Amino acid sequence: MTSPAAEAIQPSADDVLPLWMLSLQWELQRGRQVVLHGEVNDRFWLGGQPAPFRELLVTYLAGFAGADIVGWWDPVDGLTFPIPGHQTRFNEVRAGRVVAVARSPGGAGQDGAASRDGGALQDGGAPQDGAAPQLTRRQERQTAATQRATAPAAGDRLVEIGDVLAAVRTVVASPEASSAFVLKDIDALLGAGDMQAAIGCLRLRAAMNDAVVPAAPKGRPPYARNAVLPVIGDLSRLPAWFCQEDPRVEPLAISRLEADERRLVLAMLRAQLEEVTGEEVDIEPLVGPTEGLAGWQLDALARTSAIRRIPAHKVGKLLDAYRYNVRRDPWTQLDIGLIRQSERLLGRRVIGQGKAVASVAAALRSAYVGVDFGASGAARPRGVFFFVGPTGVGKTELAKAVATLVFGDESAYYRFDMSEYQQEHSAERLAGAPPGFVGYEQGGELTRRVQERPFSVLLFDEIEKADRAVLDKFLQILEDGRLTDGRGRTAYFSQSLIIFTSNEGAAGLGDLIAASGADGVRYDAIERHFLAAVEAKFNALQRPEIYGRLQPGVTVFDMLRPWHIAGITERLVGELVESVRERHRVDLIVDRDAVSAWMERVMSDPAKLSYGGRQIRNELQALRRVVIDYFVAAEPAAGSEIWLHVTPEGEIEARPDGLAKRPELSKG
Repeated sequence: MTSPAAEAIQPSADDVLPLWMLSLQWELQRGRQVVLHGEVNDRFWLGGQPAPFRELLVTYLAGFAGADIVGWWDPVDGLTFPIPGHQTRFNEVRAGRVVAVARSPGGAGQDGAASRDGGALQDGGAPQDGAAPQLTRRQERQTAATQRATAPAAGDRLVEIGDVLAAVRTVVASPEASSAFVLKDIDALLGAGDMQAAIGCLRLRAAMNDAVVPAAPKGRPPYARNAVLPVIGDLSRLPAWFCQEDPRVEPLAISRLEADERRLVLAMLRAQLEEVTGEEVDIEPLVGPTEGLAGWQLDALARTSAIRRIPAHKVGKLLDAYRYNVRRDPWTQLDIGLIRQSERLLGRRVIGQGKAVASVAAALRSAYVGVDFGASGAARPRGVFFFVGPTGVGKTELAKAVATLVFGDESAYYRFDMSEYQQEHSAERLAGAPPGFVGYEQGGELTRRVQERPFSVLLFDEIEKADRAVLDKFLQILEDGRLTDGRGRTAYFSQSLIIFTSNEGAAGLGDLIAASGADGVRYDAIERHFLAAVEAKFNALQRPEIYGRLQPGVTVFDMLRPWHIAGITERLVGELVESVRERHRVDLIVDRDAVSAWMERVMSDPAKLSYGGRQIRNELQALRRVVIDYFVAAEPAAGSEIWLHVTPEGEIEARPDGLAKRPELSKG
């Protein structure tokens, strides 16, 4: 008989069901068994209200499907029966004490008078229609023995999966009861592992295949079989042959909510979203930006609005508060005075790159003000740049300078060398290996970094060397502002500043310098040269759409000019002086005019000039080695002085204090 609980939860035919629930209904009606996988721990809806996965599935099986036995097994609680009366029915069928239930076309039915054998049996003879069911004494003794052997003791619960599968196989093979069993997280015991796990999978599939079509009311086609539904998070944790080798078993993925489904869930959460202002909320602006969020995450979003007192119409601020769970946003905490001086401060560290510094400073002003075209723009990175130009002219240095300026810490800068991502499988390093592959548990290098430190400057060096599969990942980041790793966790880039760099075309720069001299090569000629080289490279990679997406942020760096050499030399020497003072409390006094003159002579070679500031650093290594040798040989005491001089021939001298100090030497 249908229990009051089952009647109470029977859904209306007008209820809007999740898309995966409709697919499940179709597959069961076609006589197939289904493996549910994917978002099996999410929250959905039922009767216009949010509902967990278990409540929704049990309600469907008992209400729409009309099962009078619904069992739920998981590794923790064993086999339970969510609806009162269903365990009693299960025990009867399992023990052989079966009274067939005549089910109405609406679903669950009423107790009937027909026995399992269809009529009265007299002395083992044929059944007689219309007679009351009777058993011979021999049959009574056999039935009693079966009951004692199979009926569970009072309070006994089936937990071990072997016992559960045996009992489930017995019940679903009986046509006298409409039954459905959900086996949640069964992959934890029957995963793709050893021989014992394979045997368990075979037992599970045997139970699924032995299920029969229950007795149906007169005039109703018997479509659906009794259901055995494994429910797992990741399908790959079951052996591949489990579904592939049996056409009667169909995997059904439960995906993240579609736009219409998110709209429905947000409408159910409207009351929470209206708590902040007390006014009616338009949920439509939230539908697009919440793409990829699960049902429970939408609920957490609504709670975030109420807890943090952020109105729902402030979409970007609300999503940031939910995603990052921080009260201090470094972008909004920037001092307006620092923003106004950003171009000057960055230019002090990156010498000779006025256009690049100006474009980055403009992006910082935009991030500070925080306006964009529509709310959906809040999901995209704070800024995207494509630095192209000669090697060693400050592309990496500018990225580090921005990290220090905005986040107060150069460790907010992180560099990915794209020469390490030249193979197709290297895309998995960024977003994580798929389930079942080595490294799956670790996640991706990029997604893990952004999840741990969303407020970052991310530099992707020499992007033209990356494989096409890696470039596709970048296209997703630029368009959607997010990337999901192999474990299903999403990294959001809306607080990150992304910089791509390329040296494509640098090989031809030496020819330009040799033909016209360093002073004769104009910046606009260099700009045309590098833009043409980079565009040709992306066309050769068959990824012109990526270059098109990056084009608004393309900044061409100028080559190193002779008049920039002294400034770069001065900065690097200053860093060496500061390092000596900080580490050893010794003053390093450098003849800076002599060092600059020496470096200008060295860098007059066009071949060396084409390597930019990196070559200046390489040449100054001679200065550093002399200082190191002096410390090893003389062991200068703290508080002492060392002075350095470079002869016109490039010979470097290091002397202690008290010896003929030159008046033109200056302390660093």
